[in-house]
Amino acid sequence: MNQIKLAIIEDDELIQESLNDFFDAQPKIDCLQISASVESFLTALKTLEKTPEVILLDINLLGMSGIDGIPLILNELPKVDIIMLTTFEDNDSIYKALCAGACSYLSKKTPLKKIQEAVEVVYDGGSYMSPSIARKIVNSYAPKPSKSDVLTPRQKEIVTGIVDGKSYKMIADDLFVSLDTVRSHIKNIYKALEINSKAELIKKSYDNEI
Repeated sequence: MNQIKLAIIEDDELIQESLNDFFDAQPKIDCLQISASVESFLTALKTLEKTPEVILLDINLLGMSGIDGIPLILNELPKVDIIMLTTFEDNDSIYKALCAGACSYLSKKTPLKKIQEAVEVVYDGGSYMSPSIARKIVNSYAPKPSKSDVLTPRQKEIVTGIVDGKSYKMIADDLFVSLDTVRSHIKNIYKALEINSKAELIKKSYDNEI
């Protein structure tokens, strides 16, 4: 049985030890190297008898960040699969890591068995994301609500009145509400649409943006 040749780049000694002990007990995986930085990994790579096929890579490392190190690693190991294993779950880090060449992204909260599963899935040509990461990626591609969706029916009625050239008092009379209520609605409309004037409101209406 061919073992998956794994390398780990992680600077936290407790996590290093935990991963090393776990993978040493897995017959399908051969942990070739554990490094605390991208720089030390690239140096150690020159002395390894076997070539890593999968790398678990942290972002916040000694020296350069894991994301900055991805192109350097891929330059030396063009066929290696890189799995980010990190505490960073923000959209910017996920996007930058995947754009740089990582094929999978895991939270450090991921159980060891799931990390093993990710290594095996990636080795077989797949990709693996922690559920929370996958949700962020899906949400980033979800259609964004249009500006009109952020206005209530009453606010849309007020916008129509303004576009028709009616005064606040006329709008209040038409809708059987107080002048203060109309002013309050208009303040909330400006905030929802991220505008500051009646002119901007009318322009957005003419441009079919609301």
